[in-house]
Amino acid sequence: MMDFGGTQILKVGLIVVLIAIAGIAAWLVLSGKDGSQDANEVNEAAAVMEDPDTSDSGTTDDSAESAGDGAAGGETDPSPAEPEPAAAAPAPSVEPDIPSLAEAYAGLFPIGAAIEPAHTSGLRAELLKKHVNMIVAENAMKPASLQPAEGRFNWEPADRIVEFAKANGMELRFHTLVWHNQVGDWFFLDPEGKPMVDETDPEKREANKKLLLERLERHVRTVVERYKDDIRSWDVVNEVVEPGDPDGMRASPWYRIAGIDYIETAFRAAREAGGPDIKLYINDYGTDSPAKRDRIYELVKELLDKGVPIDGVGHQTHISIHGPSVSQIIESMKKFSELGLDNLVTELDMSLYAWNDRRDYGSDIPEDILRKQADRYRELFEAFRENKDIIGGVVFWGIADDHTWLNNFPVQNRTDAPLLFDRQLHAKPAFWAVIDSAGQEPQDA
Repeated sequence: MMDFGGTQILKVGLIVVLIAIAGIAAWLVLSGKDGSQDANEVNEAAAVMEDPDTSDSGTTDDSAESAGDGAAGGETDPSPAEPEPAAAAPAPSVEPDIPSLAEAYAGLFPIGAAIEPAHTSGLRAELLKKHVNMIVAENAMKPASLQPAEGRFNWEPADRIVEFAKANGMELRFHTLVWHNQVGDWFFLDPEGKPMVDETDPEKREANKKLLLERLERHVRTVVERYKDDIRSWDVVNEVVEPGDPDGMRASPWYRIAGIDYIETAFRAAREAGGPDIKLYINDYGTDSPAKRDRIYELVKELLDKGVPIDGVGHQTHISIHGPSVSQIIESMKKFSELGLDNLVTELDMSLYAWNDRRDYGSDIPEDILRKQADRYRELFEAFRENKDIIGGVVFWGIADDHTWLNNFPVQNRTDAPLLFDRQLHAKPAFWAVIDSAGQEPQDA
């Protein structure tokens, strides 16, 4: 039998008091008295997950919400106020009462956009017709699209884009006669079906080079002869320089088999097929980088000295809100203009992310990021306007954020917003910055 002395009675009394306090606390929580504190803890956890400085890869909105739920022990927020339902996104439409980009820059240079054949009808076609006076095929005119197998050409998708341009009085650019990507493997197979790059016998290597250049010349002549009356501006070769590869030339099958002779062959064949009135460009990305710019310059000067017909340099200008500097972009253009060459901005877009940034803003892009994008577009187009005498045109790589290669590069399925119109085809702050840079009176978005 247990002895209930004074000490035991005191312990029992304390236990009873603690149970009573716990019961009162539980009642307060369930009645919502402490809900604001729990909600703050949820918000703090979500803010930590969304803070770009806390994670290398970043998070989506969904993962931030999951982190908040976890911080609250997996329970429902006990605060009495119901959250406001998210506002539905506006329906896509073409805004009729805003200025036209092409008209704003009519006295300076053409404004263009890359398109797919499907963009020649519907709302996107109306957006293009309002805002650009130059277009380029994003994919439909690349080698594998036009000649997927030797001697078998597929013209229909490219023809749709040509007809759209003609029907709407738009200039048209060609992209691209030669590239190391999106080109049929058949180009680089010997008569026995073996990869030419693997050949070690000197005589067979020379025969392979001759065969490759013959195939290239037929491709170039066939394509240029078909479109020479409709297309004045041509990307002849694309991305042929890579400073990190031997000799600073991209170690593609083209170069490994034929050296720079393939570049010379392509330009000469294009001029002969197209005549003196078409303009022929070497196109590349990263032309603002001094190392790459200087290697392209050396290559172009070498080819010009040999009489190769090059009229200009295409600067892709895939940039971000973080860099490169506008002065670097303009400096490169000035360097090539000293050779008497035209400069075209051929694939302009402006990512929201730095190269090593793997986060995803999702559909809720912070206002300060959109403002930063707008400020950088303003600075860029002010520089373009000031240097209009050495710039033949500015072409965006797309027209609106719902269709951009950057949604998958370098992070698959990430949301990016690099263009002037959002996913509803509505003007962004960047649009108004570009309009202001043309010299028009500022307008409210």
